[in-house]
Formats: sequence, C-alpha cells, structure tokens
Amino acid sequence: MPGNYFQLVDPVVVPMWPDDFVKRMQEWLGDEAEAFFAALSKRDYGIRLNPLRGACEDLKAKLPWATKPVPWCPAGQWLDPARADGGPSIADLSLGAHPYHTAGVYYVQDPSAMAAAVLLDPQPGEWVVDLAAAPGSKATHIAARMKGEGVLVANEISRRRTSVLAMNLERMGVTNALVTNVYPDKLAEAWPSLFDAMLVDAPCSGEGTFSRDRHALGDWSLKTVQAYAARQRNILNQSAPLVRPGGRILYGTCTFSPEENEGVIAAFLGDHSEFELLDLPAVPGLSRGRPEWIGAPDDLRKTGRFWPHTGPGHGHFYALLRRMGEPPQDLPARWTDQEIPGRILALYRRTLGDALTVDPPEEGLMLTKNDHLYITPMEPGLWSRLPVLRPGWWVASLRHDKVLPDHALAMALVPDSVTASVSLAVDDQRLQRYLDGSLWPDRGAPGFVLVTVDGFPLGWAKRGGGKLRSRYPVHLRRLRAL
Repeated sequence: MPGNYFQLVDPVVVPMWPDDFVKRMQEWLGDEAEAFFAALSKRDYGIRLNPLRGACEDLKAKLPWATKPVPWCPAGQWLDPARADGGPSIADLSLGAHPYHTAGVYYVQDPSAMAAAVLLDPQPGEWVVDLAAAPGSKATHIAARMKGEGVLVANEISRRRTSVLAMNLERMGVTNALVTNVYPDKLAEAWPSLFDAMLVDAPCSGEGTFSRDRHALGDWSLKTVQAYAARQRNILNQSAPLVRPGGRILYGTCTFSPEENEGVIAAFLGDHSEFELLDLPAVPGLSRGRPEWIGAPDDLRKTGRFWPHTGPGHGHFYALLRRMGEPPQDLPARWTDQEIPGRILALYRRTLGDALTVDPPEEGLMLTKNDHLYITPMEPGLWSRLPVLRPGWWVASLRHDKVLPDHALAMALVPDSVTASVSLAVDDQRLQRYLDGSLWPDRGAPGFVLVTVDGFPLGWAKRGGGKLRSRYPVHLRRLRAL
C-alpha cells in the first residue's frame, strides 16, 4: 500500500506517493517496485567535473570528499550516502558553497542527467542548441565536450531563469555560447535547418525528482501526466525544423511515465516521416524502452531509461532521433569578423594587453549598444532580431572611455595567461574577504589581478595604493549571502 513508502530520509521527509503513481509502478515493475520506491526516496548527490578546468583525474584528486565514478559519464562522480570513508554525512555537505564550485571546478548534477550530453555526443565545431537550458547543467556539459569550438545556443523560454543560465555558463568558463530567450516556434522560424544537434530536455511531471521537489510530488496526477505529454509533443513538433538533414535530436525527461516518453516519441514519428529513431549508444545502466506499457510500436525499445534502483541518480528517459538526408553544402561557419570602432579596438588591445600574457581574443569581437564587448561565435545578422541575453563570451565593457575586463573573461583564464595573479588556498582568510568584495594590503605592481583558489579562477581584483581590491561582481556576492 502507499503508506509503506512513507519514510524519513536524511535530510528530508518524503510524503506518501500518490495512489495512482504507486499502482502504475507496481503493475509495471512487479518485483522491482519495492527497490524502486526505496531508491526514489533517497537523495543521490552527483558532481560533474569540468574538463575546461583540467584533466578530470587531477580535479578528482583535489576534491575534499570521497566519490565514486558515474558509470556512464567520464566526468561524473557521485557521493556515496553511506559515507564509508568516515567523511561528513550527506546532510553536512554544502556542495554549492564550496570555493571549487564557485571556481567552476564542478557542477552539482543528478548522475542520470549527466547521460544527456554523453548520448547526444556533441563534437567540437558543431552547431548545437539546448532548447530548454536553464539552469545550465546540460548546457555546460555540452559546452565542455565541444571544447570551446563551434556554436552552442543555450535557450530558455523563462526570462527569469536565463540569468541563472548565463551565470552558470560563465562560472564554468564557457566561451562559445549564446543565451537566448525564445519560444521554440520562433526559434525555428529564424533558424531553419541550422543545427547539427539539439537537446530537448522537456518539461515533465518530474517523477524522478519526487525526493527533492515537493511541488512536483504534490502536483502529480494522471491528468497532469496527460497535460505534460501534450505540451511535450507540441515542443518537439515546433523545434524539429531547427535540425538540418543528417542532424540529431536527443529528447529527454526526468519522469518514468510512458505517456510522456515512448508515447511522445511515437506520436512525433507518426507526424514526421523525415525523422527516424536511432538506437541509443550502449552505456552502462541504460535500460531499454517499454512501449508495451502503452501499446506503442515495438521499435520504441530503442529508447531507454536510467532507473534509481539500478544505479546512481533519480532516473531519466532518453530517445535519439535523426533527421534523414544529407546536410546542405552552404552551412554557415563560426563568425570571425569584427563589429567595433577602431578607436575602441585600440583601447581594448591596450588594456587587455597589459592584463594578459596572451593575445586578447579578437575573432568575433563586437561592441553592443550597451557598451559591452563580446566574442560572438554567430554572425550578428542571424540573431540581432531575437531576444538574446548574451550573444557570446562577455570579455569587457566600455565605461567612461575605459575598457574594463569582465568577470566572464576571468573565468575562462588560467594563471599563466595573465600578467598578475594571486592564488588563495581554500582555508585562506582572504578568500572570504575577496568573495565579500573587500580588500587587503598588497604592495605589488598596480593593475588587474586574477584571483584564484588553488589555481582555479574566481575573478578579478584591482591592485593599487598598496591594496588589492576585490572586483567580484555585486550580484554574485548577494547570491552567496542568501
């Protein structure tokens, strides 16, 4: 009975599951149901290491916690709730507050969600769109696998959530992404057949998040499942034209409901003969689709799920689609021109030349109407009429005839690429002073200084007058204070 699945789980209390949810899962899973509900009640903690910060093995060696590898993601690690290493309990961990998180060394992410970028397999140089990208877990993973090459469009229809998305891309040192705020149909009208790959991480009933999302648990019903399925079909239909012939779509949800999974893919294939369903790459922990649960075609076994009782994570569904045909010959290349007045370009070169030991980035450099300097990977004519929060890598701003290097520039640098840096240890008292926007005595040469924690970038400081003043952004200081 549902009451058997009420339990106290550190650090949250999981209420009883909805009756209809229990009945469905018991019928479908049979003898596995008890293990499924027990696993779904627990909190798994995963972190995905950022290869833009160094080799994953080197990063793992610096972590202060014992971790285990995520079988399907080379960069993924999960923290064993049993804590057999004698370290802090799961309830004591503040993964998002550690300085390494601030420095973009890792992203806190559910292990089963880490499979998205692995299955989509974005390649350096490709054009990729993450259709519903906030808060940025999958977009930053895609960007890391693209190694800064090609074009990534991180789209989010919620204007409020785009700010969080932009901050996470910045924190992880991503340099080849545009952040857009566009509905799928409008995006497809503007960019038909433009992308090699697209991730559709669809909004869903969120059954896999029940242990940490009380709203999803309280909102669940059979009617809600059907409503989400209709919305998902609409999103997939509207966004499909973005993919060029030969391109691929990875559709994913964090729910187990076959109506939102196999059913959505079956309906899409019925309406789009130009697409085919591909077998998912063979990765550990991935189970085949279950079309028999809703009487869908047997071909839907090519889809797959990660289950919470068979591996780390709370579960995900994935399906890989390919648009048939050959890609056109006149595909656009990454934009490398400039749109910046010569006087400002000279000032940019002089200011960043003093701060950097490498040539300032210039390919794709443009000045926006807000006097911000970006490196945009996409020709401005392609996006100038769309709601774009950030057209690329924000490298500097023009203020009172001065060029000021931006925080996003600092987050993509290493100590060897700057003329001056200060490395702070995790337990250095100056670290908190820096993140609070304070200052401390320092009689070094005046100028911009890159502040790091154990060599990982945190942002800029300005040295002068015998002091080093933090330039850590005010909005990030406020977030840390919450």
